[in-house]
Amino acid sequence: MPSYKTPLKDIQFVFNELLDYPSHYERLKGCAEASSDLVDAVLNEAAKFSEEVLSPLNRVGDQEGCTWTPEGVIAPTGFKEAYKQYVDNGWPLLSVPEALGGQGLPSSLSMAVTEAVSTANVSWSGYPGLSQGAIKTLIEHGTDWQRDVLLPKLVSGEWTGTMCLTESHCGSDLGQLRTRALPQEDGSYAITGTKIFISSGDHDMADNIVHIVLARLPDAPAGTAGISLFAVPKFNVSDAGGIADRNGVKCGSIEHKMGIHGFATCVMNFEDAKGYLIGEPNKGLACMFTFMNHARLATGMQGLVHSEIAYQGAIPYAHDRLAMRSLSGPKNPDGPADPIIVHPDVRRLLLTIKAITEGCRALSYYTAQQLDLSEYGESEETRKQAESLLALITPICKGFMTELGLEAASHGVQVFGGHGYISEWGMEQNMRDSRISTLYEGTTGIQSLDLLGRKVLGSGGKLLQPLLAEISHYCEGLSTNADMQEFVAPLQDAVQTWQEVSMQAGAAAMENPEEVGAASVDYLMISGYTLFAYLWARMAQVAQQQISAGEGDETFYQGKVHTARFYFQRLLPRVATHKATLASGADNLMAMPEACFALN
Repeated sequence: MPSYKTPLKDIQFVFNELLDYPSHYERLKGCAEASSDLVDAVLNEAAKFSEEVLSPLNRVGDQEGCTWTPEGVIAPTGFKEAYKQYVDNGWPLLSVPEALGGQGLPSSLSMAVTEAVSTANVSWSGYPGLSQGAIKTLIEHGTDWQRDVLLPKLVSGEWTGTMCLTESHCGSDLGQLRTRALPQEDGSYAITGTKIFISSGDHDMADNIVHIVLARLPDAPAGTAGISLFAVPKFNVSDAGGIADRNGVKCGSIEHKMGIHGFATCVMNFEDAKGYLIGEPNKGLACMFTFMNHARLATGMQGLVHSEIAYQGAIPYAHDRLAMRSLSGPKNPDGPADPIIVHPDVRRLLLTIKAITEGCRALSYYTAQQLDLSEYGESEETRKQAESLLALITPICKGFMTELGLEAASHGVQVFGGHGYISEWGMEQNMRDSRISTLYEGTTGIQSLDLLGRKVLGSGGKLLQPLLAEISHYCEGLSTNADMQEFVAPLQDAVQTWQEVSMQAGAAAMENPEEVGAASVDYLMISGYTLFAYLWARMAQVAQQQISAGEGDETFYQGKVHTARFYFQRLLPRVATHKATLASGADNLMAMPEACFALN
């Protein structure tokens, strides 16, 4: 089982050299304290906590899992103590506004901490992770009482939060949900219904849990237009913020899952539970998107998490494992065989994992910059531009990065051969843990429909054009740079493809609405590979400049250039396949009669 080591060197490369976070933070309103020294101190402390406290609990969580009891769910051994240390050290306060008792640092810095915490122990990280979405939801949409009474304990981490959407009969089709909310004389609501797949729905790590719940009022219209949002605490809360009697919400059971065993996934039963309306009646889904978009970005980062785990496991093994001789002659003549890292197919696996990992990191922090700008941008125009770009790339981050993270996890198993299938090495756990990332917070198909249907076609291309213009402008600026043409030329081709398939999908949808669904996943993948190409070109450019200047670690920068070359020559060509598949249309999917889908 690999012990996690925070990749501080690559994180700092992305922060300081690729995306110039020091200048970025200087331009943000009210974030002047986020100096380079402070950022380094935060990252170093996060690395220490992740490596020394959370990483040793990773296998414990997988083997022991959570325990259901009639009184509540018990987290794996050591999880509660680690959470107390996390709270005592002030980590939940990092990016919470100072007016609410937080440290007021940018969200991007909190995301960097999340990377370290999640990679060290993805199951444990889910417990505090959901709270951030609950906090943002109450900040933006909550009443004064909710912000005064519920928020302080959520902000401090003394309480945690959940997101209660799904029901057994409707899955992601929330228009079918049946949980009801009856108005009470004191202004509260009695919530009754059952929610499933509720992440961290119950546990013993915090004193209270605030559930953010979708439900229907008695006079609500059908469908998504009749959904309201409520805050429902596990224990009732006094006006002074103290814990009172047990509310009518309990965990009926926990799911037995493929992976993330240490993370409680619960069936939650609400029986006349006291809840408080968030936002306006029947406008709950709009409010809930504040939570959902935060969760989707966090889930997208799990693609980075699982690829990093695969890389940290595969690299040492590939250096140490001796098997067969190199096709070009012995590379370890004094040993019985050569290390497997000399074999081309193992190199293919390792370079794919590396390209995915570092590409995911670059895209994660590129997105995090937009999140900062949407919250702390100098002008309203800057904030709106960032919000628009976030709207476009959030489904790409969630859908594309998790699909590639799953691929990287699979390659991590493959590097180990038969040993990868054995639990002691940790690669099979990573494979199991990674599978859920493409499913929860909206499957890849749902993210793809959101991207193509709502964000691109729904905006008439207005959300997409600024990003395409940014990439094109970057390419134009390198038109005379001979060293960069191996990256710039294929990037320009990918941008042109992205534009072409956007127009093709729009034209086809006008003839047949099914074409949007048929094209959407291929469209998402084209979008993701092109965005990766943009960021890998930028990484290669920075690395080339450092090598030419004779500055820094030349081996590190050479690795960047070689990996960029591998990405452009081996992975970016996948765009052509997705383009051809997309162009084939919906008929090959929809023409076959349903009766043909039968078990013989």
